[in-house]
Amino acid sequence: QVQLVESGGGLVQAGGSLRLSCAASGRAFRSYSVGWFRQAPGKEREFVAAITWSGGSIYYADSVKGRFTISRDNAKNTVYLQMNSLKPEDTAVYYCSAGPRSVMTRPEYDYWGQGTQVTVSS
Repeated sequence: QVQLVESGGGLVQAGGSLRLSCAASGRAFRSYSVGWFRQAPGKEREFVAAITWSGGSIYYADSVKGRFTISRDNAKNTVYLQMNSLKPEDTAVYYCSAGPRSVMTRPEYDYWGQGTQVTVSS
């Protein structure tokens, strides 16, 4: 069993930056792909970024490409999402997810965190 805990969310002005962290329990996490998703009020959960267990393949939603960077430190069992040039439309609850299957951009991961709120003011 893997437990995921997100942190790093908060309130930031447009143009600012935040770094989200997803800390995991269990050594199995190191062999899992990890995805970040977000959900704004009244909207469906959408894909943001994903990374394979080795970091060899990385995927981004078009809406965040060039502004967000996903990375991982398997020694620390942690995945990061560096978010730069934030926009009000990035406001959402951000969820970390993980699993052994390479579902990547699809919200079909086996494990999910509780989410962290990101609010970008204009």
